[in-house]
Amino acid sequence: MRDEFWETAPYYGGQKEIWDALRAAAESDLNFAQTIVDSAGIVVTSADMTTCYDERGAKYELPKFVLSEPINLIRDS
Repeated sequence: MRDEFWETAPYYGGQKEIWDALRAAAESDLNFAQTIVDSAGIVVTSADMTTCYDERGAKYELPKFVLSEPINLIRDS
């Protein structure tokens, strides 16, 4: 589901470069994520990064499943 979201995200509007930066931030550790967001000029308006804006005011909404690992799945052994 994550790959599908990121592949189709640019079609939701906004700039592809911002979507790429958001993906990189979502898949990295907290300190590096902050650096990515700052350097791309992204304004994060929610504590969990689900709602962001670029410098032009375009809104980017990220579903929670792309921001954290699932905790309710059984791992195969």
